[in-house]
Amino acid sequence: MIVRAAQDADFESIDRVVLEAFGDDGEKVLGLVDALRPSYARAELVAEVGDEVVGHVMLSHSWLDARAALVDVLVLSPLAVAPRFQRRGIGGALLGGAFASAEELAMPAIFLEGDPAYYSRQGFAAAEPLGFERPSLRIPEQAFHVALIDGHEDWMSGRLVYAEPFWTNDCVGLRDPLLTQLGG
Repeated sequence: MIVRAAQDADFESIDRVVLEAFGDDGEKVLGLVDALRPSYARAELVAEVGDEVVGHVMLSHSWLDARAALVDVLVLSPLAVAPRFQRRGIGGALLGGAFASAEELAMPAIFLEGDPAYYSRQGFAAAEPLGFERPSLRIPEQAFHVALIDGHEDWMSGRLVYAEPFWTNDCVGLRDPLLTQLGG
């Protein structure tokens, strides 16, 4: 398995992986990928097994509204692995590539929404105890994570501001009834 930068020729395979990985939400997440790619994507990686693209991750530009200044940060979304290749370390390898990309881009932080049991093992921490605020109350507190990268400074805290495509594609947090079930 290799992790490499995505190329235009990979987009059809990426679409397939995203649709398979996200099931009922696949079309919505694919709309987010297509909307982020032209203006906000800062890194897009794929995982290949043989000649087949089996995983994908995107880092996009967003902002941290700190008291002293607006800070450029990254949001990791989506992370997708084809279901038949899950639980083989491919997601972790893609996250490793995303961390390397973030360091090359000299961004101070990567934010995401996701499963705390998984992402806490991958170098992410709960964001709110570190002084970061969710961009929406529809994001359960336990699902809001950050990884601080070299270049992060103590004054860099505040509210995460998602790029517009997250809002226009309704890819922020959860909606009812799931949100209510999780105590949101």
